Amino acid sequence: MDLMQVVVWIFFGGIAGWIASIIMGKNKKINGIANVIYGIVGAFLGGAIMNYFGYQGVTGFDFWSLIVAVLGAAVLIFVVSLLTNK
Repeated sequence: MDLMQVVVWIFFGGIAGWIASIIMGKNKKINGIANVIYGIVGAFLGGAIMNYFGYQGVTGFDFWSLIVAVLGAAVLIFVVSLLTNK
């Protein structure tokens, strides 16, 4: 993995985390770095969830992968908010 791929993953994670934070109503409470972390971890979580139900997970840098990453990030934000009582 070269530097450009890392930068693209960070950007992709930031977009996915930001969209998920808007959907979950936490946009004002989550900063940019947290959006990136939620998006990247959410991509892995969303991929696992989709694979569990028999669908493809993250396949690359396309629209389907963005949807999967947003789904995973939204689930992650929900779980974290339950655990932190926020």
